[in-house]
Amino acid sequence: MASKRDDGSTLVAENRKARHEYFITDSWEAGIELLGSEVKSLRRGQSNIAESYASVEDGGVWLINSYIAEYPGAALFPHEPRRKRRLLMHATEIHKIGIAVERKGMTLVPLELYFNEKGRAKVKLGLAEGKNHSDKRQDAAKRDWNRQKARLMREKG
Repeated sequence: MASKRDDGSTLVAENRKARHEYFITDSWEAGIELLGSEVKSLRRGQSNIAESYASVEDGGVWLINSYIAEYPGAALFPHEPRRKRRLLMHATEIHKIGIAVERKGMTLVPLELYFNEKGRAKVKLGLAEGKNHSDKRQDAAKRDWNRQKARLMREKG
């Protein structure tokens, strides 16, 4: 189910694997072009962006392989759950992203799917560079050390 956040927005889906698999260097907020039944499914929290990615094609940015469940009330005109969805961004941002994605090893991954305080569906995109195995191991060691340090500080008072 969707969860309310402090800034008034409502988180619908989060890509937790993205921060584990990639170094996120930059992020953007984009609107998303949806059908009515897709909005209703999102409001019910029925979506997943874990396996999805974004691509710059035909002068626009597209969200590919994101899952938004079919809405049962839209039996006559259902939407396709994994269809390609257009992201709404300014032309200068699209150009900047297009240049950044052309660099070696960079990709565009969705980090969050949410409704902002005005009730509009938004996607937080991150420009990402892939991590190798040793980077992931270092991150895990750092996380363990911080957890251990916090535990020691609680015990000492």
